[in-house]
Amino acid sequence: MTFRRPRLALLMLPLLLAAAFTSAAEAASPSIDAFFKDFTDAWVRRNPNLAISSAYFTGAEQDRLSRRLTPMSRQYGAETIRIARAGLKKLDTFDHNALTPAQRTSADVMRWQLQSLIDSEPYLDYDFPLQPMSGANVSLPNALVVTHPVRTPRDGENYIARLKQMDERLLEAVAASRRQAGAGIVPPRFILEATINQMQQFIAPEPAKNPLANEFDLKLADVKELSPERRATLARQATAIVEREIYPAWRKGIAALQAQLPKATDTAGISRFKDGAALYATQLRRYNTTNLTPQEIHDIGLREVARIETEMDGLFRQLGYTEGSISERVQKLTADLAYPDNDAGRKQVMADIDTLIATALQRTASSFDTRPKAAVIARPYPQFRWASAAASYTGPPLDGSRPGIFQMPLRAEYMSKFGLATLVFHETVPGHHFQIALINENTDLPTFRRIGALGGLSASAEGWALYAERFAAEDGWYEGDIAGRLGQLNGSLFRARRLVVDTGLHALGWTRQQAIDFGISGSEVDRYVVIPGQATSYMIGQLEIIKLRDRVREALGERFSIREFHNVVLSAGIVPLSVLETAVNDYISRQGR
Repeated sequence: MTFRRPRLALLMLPLLLAAAFTSAAEAASPSIDAFFKDFTDAWVRRNPNLAISSAYFTGAEQDRLSRRLTPMSRQYGAETIRIARAGLKKLDTFDHNALTPAQRTSADVMRWQLQSLIDSEPYLDYDFPLQPMSGANVSLPNALVVTHPVRTPRDGENYIARLKQMDERLLEAVAASRRQAGAGIVPPRFILEATINQMQQFIAPEPAKNPLANEFDLKLADVKELSPERRATLARQATAIVEREIYPAWRKGIAALQAQLPKATDTAGISRFKDGAALYATQLRRYNTTNLTPQEIHDIGLREVARIETEMDGLFRQLGYTEGSISERVQKLTADLAYPDNDAGRKQVMADIDTLIATALQRTASSFDTRPKAAVIARPYPQFRWASAAASYTGPPLDGSRPGIFQMPLRAEYMSKFGLATLVFHETVPGHHFQIALINENTDLPTFRRIGALGGLSASAEGWALYAERFAAEDGWYEGDIAGRLGQLNGSLFRARRLVVDTGLHALGWTRQQAIDFGISGSEVDRYVVIPGQATSYMIGQLEIIKLRDRVREALGERFSIREFHNVVLSAGIVPLSVLETAVNDYISRQGR
């Protein structure tokens, strides 16, 4: 998790909020629903980026937060944990047996998430503030370019207000990076080099062509109430801020990382740190919501790799690809199905993604009777992120003012029809969009669950998306399309290899090159290095969902309904796997009665 620091005027706000929340909650109604709301309000109030991306508040309060960037620092992280402790203490005062089943589920989810945050306290100094996947150098531009709304003239003014704070936020991350380096906590050399390269690319265009200025100007063109003169003024202000404030801050960040290069080594895993083993165990539990050990996860991965490669070999032979390893044949088929690596090819990729989303919406009609109202659209990432970004999904806000957004990096490895359909099904329909947008629209859920206020639960979220990939194959979407089926299996193979590589890097002493030799690209390996454990959540979650589906099918026999099973899983929301298991068992019990 990346943390940020407030400006001086807000320095004491989190502590005051924590104290006010605790005393107010003690005097308030005993309703746990009221507690959920009060706690979430206070939580989001100190996280403007979350308030904006979710459209959480309305009126003057939302407008005030829409002029701020979420702070970043170790101090902010410590304050977050203090508030989590206060929330957990209050949550434990409610009689669990007196709650409704829905309230118990939400209480269990909140308890798990708050405890997970508290458990992270000893490791606040091990989160590299600048890195190419989710560091401040990535999250800050994303907060403006992707999630900040520009629909009214006031939105444009708020954008400028936030843009003016970006240099301060980035420099907070730079200071944190220097402090960590002074304590011997330095990213591996290859991560430093990748981050430096990305940051240099970000400041390479002339300021007016940087995404922070250029994308803003393009969005302003759609604001009908904005006069041409006012649009030009706002665009000039953004360009000036980029040139005079943001680019200099980025150069300071680059210099700080360059100064760390002599101290860096090529050792990839966090086991190199004194608390590395305990940190990795905490990360695995956080992302998988299980108590599986690194060795157990490693072994599951090896077993799944062997199973999937055997199936792929048979399909490759049907296509006439008989020579070489599975990885070599994947590379050959990927190249054979590649788009041109030019503007025309990239335009065609995005057009094909639109078609795949539309087709998936049609195909899911028979197996999903609960579907989100929000649309989902696809966009390419800004070019400065192509080198390291992974495809991703951003859910719609509470007010429905923006669709779900699937972002695609248009670097060479993504420029192929091989596996493209599976990627789209994972990120959009019936994957992340069906799950996240439905949660967002479910007003029966407490808001902290609808917007993921307390952090993600990857095993449930990514497990569902990987299940969606597999379901598409099981439901016949690749009938007559062996290459498409191979793309789906290759996606599963990729996630199985992740289990092996992530645990190999962080628990078994693997090098970066060993991970690459096992079939994972360098940019992916870098992701596992800076976000330990997260990559293991996909297949662990998928295997659990499949196990639960098999349990329901066995228990209900001919009464089994895939639609109802999907309803159970999607209505449960994004929850720890143990909570999902309880929901499925309760469904079986009800059907039995």
